[in-house]
Amino acid sequence: MVKSKRFSERAGRFIIYATVIFLGLVCLLPLWNIVAISFSSNEAVVANAVGLKPVNFTTKAYEMIMDDAQFWRSFSISVQRVILSLIINLVIIILMAYPLSKTKRHFKARSIYMNLLIFAMLFNGGLIPTYLVVKNLDLINTIWALVLPGAVQVFSIILIMNFFIGVPKSLEEAAIIDGASPIQVLLKVYIPISLPALATVALFSIVANWNDFFQGLIYMTKVSNYPLMTYIQSLTIDIAEMINSGNSNDLQNISEVSNRNLNAAKIVISTIPLLLIYPFLQKYFVTGIVVGSVKE
Repeated sequence: MVKSKRFSERAGRFIIYATVIFLGLVCLLPLWNIVAISFSSNEAVVANAVGLKPVNFTTKAYEMIMDDAQFWRSFSISVQRVILSLIINLVIIILMAYPLSKTKRHFKARSIYMNLLIFAMLFNGGLIPTYLVVKNLDLINTIWALVLPGAVQVFSIILIMNFFIGVPKSLEEAAIIDGASPIQVLLKVYIPISLPALATVALFSIVANWNDFFQGLIYMTKVSNYPLMTYIQSLTIDIAEMINSGNSNDLQNISEVSNRNLNAAKIVISTIPLLLIYPFLQKYFVTGIVVGSVKE
């Protein structure tokens, strides 16, 4: 009986590990293929001869990116957007989640605000009304057009609110007895304990703002104001223009780099910041998601 139980546990563990490895490969292999394409020659890419390793290794695509001033300008715009959005999101999330985590006895209008938030999350104004608001505020072609429409993240507010509800009330009571004000209780009790959850919503904000291209397409009328993902999505090499120019360097670029090479290289570069940030926040991720379900 004991042996049968041990065998079942080992078989179950093997199935879990095999499934995780398989799903990991499913996610990793396409990205690895993009890396290989970015370092391969134009002929190999056009012939679909590139698999998991570069064919006719070349760094021409990356050299062209280094010379593309607009790419780095868009990169800078995306960095500014992520930083501003992260700060505004966290401030609004904390200031809204804290009072909503209180009982109706302490915050009588709690149910009204909760219903408004949930209604706004499920039934937002839509694209055209949002665009008209942004336009009437003269935010078109400014960084704030990319930041302010997504300033209130209701899902993250609910997540942090549930985390705050799970904080032991004895800690808050002890702080109040010591003479702490509500703001001091928030800053010195709730926020330090809530770092895993805050790191989780910070990761949500960073990834969402970095990967978004649609808002840049809607609110930016000039390519010079595009965030990085919008620029990558819209960029193509104008082969006809390069041929008509007769420039020897352009003709050489046509033979060595195609749209697929160049876009693959830009995808690789645009992914690097997230790959660098995620390991520092990953240890908080699972904790931040589930810990709010634990109540005192």
